[in-house]
Order: sequence, then C-alpha cells, then structure tokens
Amino acid sequence: MSEKNREGKRTARERLAEERAKQKTAEKRRRVLIVGASVVCVLGLAAVVGVVAANSGKDEDSSSGPVVVPSGAEGQDSLAIPVGKEGAKSTLVVWEDFRCPACKAFETAYRPTIHELTGSGKLKVEYHLATIIDGNMGGTGSRNAANAAACAQDAGKFPGYHDVLFENQPAETSDDYAENGKLLELAKKVDGLDTPAFRTCVEKGTHNGWVEKSAAAFRNGGFSGTPTVLLDGKNIYQDQSMTPAKLKQQVEAANKG
Repeated sequence: MSEKNREGKRTARERLAEERAKQKTAEKRRRVLIVGASVVCVLGLAAVVGVVAANSGKDEDSSSGPVVVPSGAEGQDSLAIPVGKEGAKSTLVVWEDFRCPACKAFETAYRPTIHELTGSGKLKVEYHLATIIDGNMGGTGSRNAANAAACAQDAGKFPGYHDVLFENQPAETSDDYAENGKLLELAKKVDGLDTPAFRTCVEKGTHNGWVEKSAAAFRNGGFSGTPTVLLDGKNIYQDQSMTPAKLKQQVEAANKG
C-alpha cells in the first residue's frame, strides 16, 4: 500500500473519530438541556404552587362579608384580642393558627406560665389569629375556628375557648374545624359559652371578614410562620434558650424596673 493511500485511510479514520466525538458531545448537550428543562418545569410548578398558596383565601376575602370587629379588640385595625390587665408593664404579642401543631406545642408548654402572669396583672397578651394552615393544607378550619374564637370574645369567653381549641386540635391534615358542629360542640366545654348568640355568630361566620383581614396582616407582616411570639417587641420564639421559667423571669424583671 502506498504512503498516499495509508494517509488517506488515516485521514478518513480521523474524520470518523471526530464525527463520533461530535455526536457524543451533541448527545451529552441534548441530555443536559433535557434535564435542565425538567428542572425549570419543576421550579415553575413550584412557583405556581407558591403563588396559589400565597393567594389562597383571596377569593374568600371578597366573599367573607363585612369586617365585623369582635368586642374589645384593640391595636392597629382592631386586630388584637387582649387578655390580661391593660396597665401591665409587659406585653406578649402572639400570632397563632388554631390548626397549627407548633402553636399547640407552644400553648401546651407556656400556657400555665402565661395564665399565672396575666392573672397577677404582670403581663398582657395580644392574640392575633392567622389562617396559614388553610393556605398550606387547604380547607377553612383555621378561618372557622378563628371566627368562633372571635364569637367567644363577644361573649367574654375568649381565653377559655382559645385553650379548648388548642387542647382539642385535630391532626394538621384534618379539617375538622371547618365543621361548625365541631366548634359548637367544643363550646360546651366552656361554662356559659354555648348560647343562641354564640351559635348564630359561628354559623353565620359573623367575623369571617375580620379573620381574613387579620390573615392578610399576617401575610404582609414579614413573619416566618406561626407561632410568632413577641415579648415587648422581641421575638422570643426564635430564642432557642427560651423557657417558661425564663419568660416569667423576664416579665417579673420588667415589672420591678
């Protein structure tokens, strides 16, 4: 075989090798693009889900009727339900959702201390009601329970009913509190609450508009979740060292100052 022929075959082999390399590179690039597109689709879906969650309840806002403020509600836009002595030197602001398991855990751990401090006049608590679980899990249990709690406030029975709702909280995935019958049944656990006026307030959703306004304030407040607990403006729920004993110590120190 002549040198020229050998050179031609070598060149052909090189061209074939180069073409195969190009094909492999193209195939690799195609796979990367497919995977990349899939990731974008997933992220796009997540964004859509996020938008839906963020906007959940907006239709309810427009259909919840007028904003009827519960008796004695205070603060900006009258969105806080106060418990405790008005002149207390310390104020605890609590954002809660009656379907929120973390809120129940907080209440279970801190309730005796909070009751002691409010009872002694050293602490005032301002409860704000949110509906974050309705948005995350679907349903209306957070809203309906909050409305019922506002109805209990009208009757002067908010603290007791608030505690009963957390003590009997259903599983997070269960929307039991969407049923007015369940909320009315629990009202029987609070002396003097199960009245025709309370029943009508619950069944008509009298305070639904107010609850939705409170929920909107929570969404727009820059909070990371429920519960959000602020003692004299400081977020104590984010303090990993916080305990009921430490809360009591801080409140008592503020009362001595």
